[in-house]
Amino acid sequence: MKALSRPRQAAALLAAAVTVTAFCAGDVLARSYPFGPRTRSVNDLGNQYVPFHAHLWDLLHGRGHGGLLVNWQSGYGASFLPDLGTYLGSPYALLVALFPRDEIDLAVYAVTLLKTASAAAAMAWLLLTLRPGRWWAAGLLGAAYALCGWSTADASYNPMWLDGLIALPLLCLVGEWALTGRRRLTGVLLVALAWTANFYTACMATLGAALVLLLRLLLARPPRRQALATAGRAVLTTALGIGLAAPLVTVVYFGTKHAYPGRVRQFAPVPTEDVAARLLPATYGFGSPALYVGITALLLALALPFHRAVPVPVRAGWTALALAVALSLQWGPTHLLWHAFATPQGSSYRQAFVLCGLLVVAAWHAVAYGLPDRRALGAATALLVLVVAVASRSTLVRAYTWPVLLLALAGAVGGLVLLGRAGHRTRLAGLAVVLLLGAQVGETAATSAVATRLRLGHLDDYEPWGERQRTQAAAIAGADDWPRYRTDPGREQTVGNDPLLVGGEGAQYYSSLTSDVLSRTLTALGDGWTSRGRNVQSLDNAVTDVVFSVGARVHSPPDPHQKYLSPYPAPVTVTRRDVPPLVTVRAAPDRTPFGPSPYRNQELLLGSRVYTVPRVTVHDDGGRALPSRRVGTGNALARPTITARCPAGTQVHLWAPHFSGTARLAGAGQPARFRFEFPRNRAAMEPLGTAPASGEVRIELRPDRPGRIPSGAVGCLDTDRLAGAAARLKATGATEVTVSGATVRAELPAGSKGIAVVGAPRIAGWRCATGDGPERPADAFHGLIAVPLDGTATSLTCTFHPPGLRLGTTVGAASLLTLVLLTAVTAVRRRRAPAPPTTTSPRERVTTAS
Repeated sequence: MKALSRPRQAAALLAAAVTVTAFCAGDVLARSYPFGPRTRSVNDLGNQYVPFHAHLWDLLHGRGHGGLLVNWQSGYGASFLPDLGTYLGSPYALLVALFPRDEIDLAVYAVTLLKTASAAAAMAWLLLTLRPGRWWAAGLLGAAYALCGWSTADASYNPMWLDGLIALPLLCLVGEWALTGRRRLTGVLLVALAWTANFYTACMATLGAALVLLLRLLLARPPRRQALATAGRAVLTTALGIGLAAPLVTVVYFGTKHAYPGRVRQFAPVPTEDVAARLLPATYGFGSPALYVGITALLLALALPFHRAVPVPVRAGWTALALAVALSLQWGPTHLLWHAFATPQGSSYRQAFVLCGLLVVAAWHAVAYGLPDRRALGAATALLVLVVAVASRSTLVRAYTWPVLLLALAGAVGGLVLLGRAGHRTRLAGLAVVLLLGAQVGETAATSAVATRLRLGHLDDYEPWGERQRTQAAAIAGADDWPRYRTDPGREQTVGNDPLLVGGEGAQYYSSLTSDVLSRTLTALGDGWTSRGRNVQSLDNAVTDVVFSVGARVHSPPDPHQKYLSPYPAPVTVTRRDVPPLVTVRAAPDRTPFGPSPYRNQELLLGSRVYTVPRVTVHDDGGRALPSRRVGTGNALARPTITARCPAGTQVHLWAPHFSGTARLAGAGQPARFRFEFPRNRAAMEPLGTAPASGEVRIELRPDRPGRIPSGAVGCLDTDRLAGAAARLKATGATEVTVSGATVRAELPAGSKGIAVVGAPRIAGWRCATGDGPERPADAFHGLIAVPLDGTATSLTCTFHPPGLRLGTTVGAASLLTLVLLTAVTAVRRRRAPAPPTTTSPRERVTTAS
């Protein structure tokens, strides 16, 4: 057994080394971080993955607010365990603790690199388990799998998906052990690890491994009883492994049930020429399946059906499986099956790594039985030419694709031909291997560099940690006094999860699991969002600051890295406000439902009238009234205006969720930025300045696309009334508030009646008790946590219990008990089993012993 494992170890090491080399070479060519000035933090990498790892770093070093159950920094208090399971479930995530906090981008890069290398090693190990062969060939094909188009184009900025890339070969190994009835405990642990690391891609990897096991059974043709036993072992191993992961999986599942739904998309298959194009090097397209595995692997996979040294069932089986999975990518019902019956909001081909894995396994069978002869290689080349001809009609094939393709093809064909002629000539064989290695590293590095460069052209991108974040973090650290009050990182955000990255506690939060109640509550209060409601933003508003106990707010200039903004030099400043505590008491709360006006909705939460909402008139560029209030089109294309009357000295706010551009109060300073793009973005309410003594308010608009101004767009805030309301809430609110992990405790004034309101969203899972009373599910007051008071209790305790955790823990405990019992029974049976009879003679036994 030890002798058999050595080529696997060598292949795994080679695969990892080639992967690291090509991965880094691609970033060097693209001049991307950390090897160049271009940022690699695009889209979810900068908005989610890096900030969540920064929060994990804080938790591991004892600096984060909250714990594993509640994240008090985001969304005014969000459930953290679902995010942990979605973004941080991989054991590699813990490695960020070894890096300095201000090198969090480098830490995430290292994690991404290690994940990709691990996938290469796992695939190389699997290939030599499926069939013995040349270890260096397994290493090269393992690297081809790890650096497939799906990995370099899609998963590189969604690194949590890379756990699925690792899981596929590992789960296929579990299937191999089920075939032989070995290593059940190890198999269960590997399944549990895969589903804990990232259950989303683990679903796809499990389905792919099941198809591989099914094919292996069909090729082996065991007796029916043996086949059923194998299937039973595989199902039991998978069930027990998923059961062990259940405490996290169920929490993530219920988190998705309570998440804001976002937009529902209908699947539409891409044209055949685009699918063919993504098989080639140096092509890129966001919405098409990234199936590139390298020309050598592709050529070998295409040669498999014509390879006469390979048994016909093996040729037909692996070819048919790859074709079936390829067709399933383009058919609606199977598309839904791959994605757990929910069409993704982004790329529709997140399961493409399974097909990449099958292509690599097919290539391995083509080389493990002996190199393809000239006939098979010629047929494969002809098929590749046909693929190229179809792909040439696609716009995804660009001018630089052709030289990379030709050089890669020359290296692949030349290397395979030389290898076939080498025989026992070591030098010639070594030259062939070097040629194959160089071609693979070169084309993969070029493909990765192309994807890195083109992503920057159509996805949002963000600057790595630098001076802006350091300045913001220092300002927040100097003002923060949680839980006495919150410190909001500010409206001018750097990424979608600023509180996790630079500190503080604000409304801002971006996750696939952003709660429905948070998104809808903040939207009703005038907040803006992106990502169709799952990326809620900070709301620079004095009333909501009082309601949510935001006592300090950071103000930063626009991020100069964002090209759509108009940067202006300004220092980072902090404004402070005397706000009520986190827990307040409302004697007779107004439970009128939220209406269309965010100003009136804010007053409902505050409990006081503080706004004047005047009639507004929208004028076109020539000063004529616009009854439709549509701007950015027709006669209101460049310089429309809004007029209204506000009490002198009040603070003028503009709420225009469907307006995109800038708005400036005549005579005021810098304009406020509004960003609306249906259905992706909704603009937030913005403060514009102080109403003049005349009360005549004139707001100058500069639209950048068509939009509409609502009838109640302007709100005039009386700051004296607001100060009085805040003082009353502070006088009757909690005398002391402490927050420990997932528990909020408050001391209340004697005789408090009505309801206690906690300035946090009433997400599913909150349970509260007053005094020594029993714990009950919390009530809701306009989306916030509320607890009835009868005048007898002087204390309040609210604790968060993540939905699904109890169920998952029960399932996990049952799975663990079952695994222990099965392991014990198996061990007892082995001890009681009689020793196998021997037919060796005494002399043979002596010889063997010596």
